Amino acid sequence: MNAVLKKGECVLIPRVERATSLFRRMKGLLGRSSLPPGQAVWLSPCNAVHTFGMRFDLDLVFLDRHMIVVRIVRGVRPRRLVGGGTRARSALELAAGSLPESALTEGDRLELV
Repeated sequence: MNAVLKKGECVLIPRVERATSLFRRMKGLLGRSSLPPGQAVWLSPCNAVHTFGMRFDLDLVFLDRHMIVVRIVRGVRPRRLVGGGTRARSALELAAGSLPESALTEGDRLELV
């Protein structure tokens, strides 16, 4: 199932794949050679992401249960493990550099519609 990621009235990512089953969360972006701009994968529940087996760098956005950004990690290379912290309940995986740094900051509230 796909959704749109919004910050207020602004659409940040027009195509977000929801990965809420155990299998979909474990697979995430594994096996893909890239993720086009304007696309992301939302892993829920999720408080940590691994990039073992990945073929490209990621930007990660960790969210709390109210969809508030609690941590942003940019340019995560393959073969890494990144935690979102104790408040993280879900994570967005995006291709590195697909969102300008000014688009998101910790404390922003996001919405999936």
